[in-house]
Amino acid sequence: MQFKLGTFSATGPSGARHEAAGASPVGGPPAGAFPGIVLTDLASRTGAASGASFAPDCVIPLPRLQPLLTRLNLQLRHPDSLLSLLAEWDNNFQALAILCESAPEELARIATPVDDLRTHAPVNPPRQIFCTVANFRTHVVESIVDYGAPPHTDAMDTAARVAYANKVIEERLKGAPYVCFKLPSTVIGATDPLEIPRHVQRLDWELELGVVIGRAARRVSRANAMSHVAGYVMVNDITARDMVRRTDVPAMGTDWLQSKNGPGFLPMGPYFVPAAFRPDPYSLRLKLSLNDRPMQDALTSDMLFDIAAQVEYISQHAQLLPGDVICTGTPAGCGTHYKRYLQPGDVIHASAAELGTQHTACVSSPADASHRE
Repeated sequence: MQFKLGTFSATGPSGARHEAAGASPVGGPPAGAFPGIVLTDLASRTGAASGASFAPDCVIPLPRLQPLLTRLNLQLRHPDSLLSLLAEWDNNFQALAILCESAPEELARIATPVDDLRTHAPVNPPRQIFCTVANFRTHVVESIVDYGAPPHTDAMDTAARVAYANKVIEERLKGAPYVCFKLPSTVIGATDPLEIPRHVQRLDWELELGVVIGRAARRVSRANAMSHVAGYVMVNDITARDMVRRTDVPAMGTDWLQSKNGPGFLPMGPYFVPAAFRPDPYSLRLKLSLNDRPMQDALTSDMLFDIAAQVEYISQHAQLLPGDVICTGTPAGCGTHYKRYLQPGDVIHASAAELGTQHTACVSSPADASHRE
């Protein structure tokens, strides 16, 4: 039986987990949060003829699994959080997989509907966060068609710009991914509100597949790279477009600190899906709407540099650790294309198959100390 993992806490009636008052604190889940295994379609596995009814997704806190694990002579190592579970992922995944296959009826009896719990970011905080920039073909083409690549495209019509963009892509594929960073303090949960900084005018969305590392990697080959991947999460790489380039020091180029690292700039989750249950990560459909208007809708097969290439490249220059997250790029349809940016009152809805759905309400940020007079 396949399973997912997440981080949860107790809450009131169904739906209360969407309330801003219960949002996860930036930089980690609230006190009392616990890692849980998420099971789907329990009715078909346990026999609906028994008369029991089950929610589509049910959660069992990892501590409640201990009696069943002991009976089966299995052991979860460091089960305090999903981050600590990833430290010995191979062992822990095998234990959970055997448990789910061996005792579905017992698991069903102790499961809680996910709607009765508050959901937090599954890996919070991650150890390190890497972001691969401009890594979807449609995004690169759209950007060049919309804004050009001066002076090369100044006199080009749309068709010529598309042809030029494809040449740029072919040349780029001869090189390596372009990677920047986000801080762990950017992470919030899938239903937590996003505070919009008062000094940012062009805050944008970037729905992406997040790759979670489950085994340390240093200078790994592309052929071995995927063995270091534990699983996948959905992330929204929120970016302040008006802060990407420094007008005071234009020769320095991009400034990813001020453009990608505001608190809450990485909604994550709700679920972590083990890589074994998503053998083809390139068939995943990423969908994002703003106030119910479709904005992004694409398959992850549109990546320029695949996951193995990204893991290989990053590990050549940095130490990848269990619990790291790689944001693998976003497709076309960001706010830059629509000339529409996030503002208080907006609601972002995002989905990616079994990775779950995000419901992010945009709210005004209280004046922070650095901008008070």
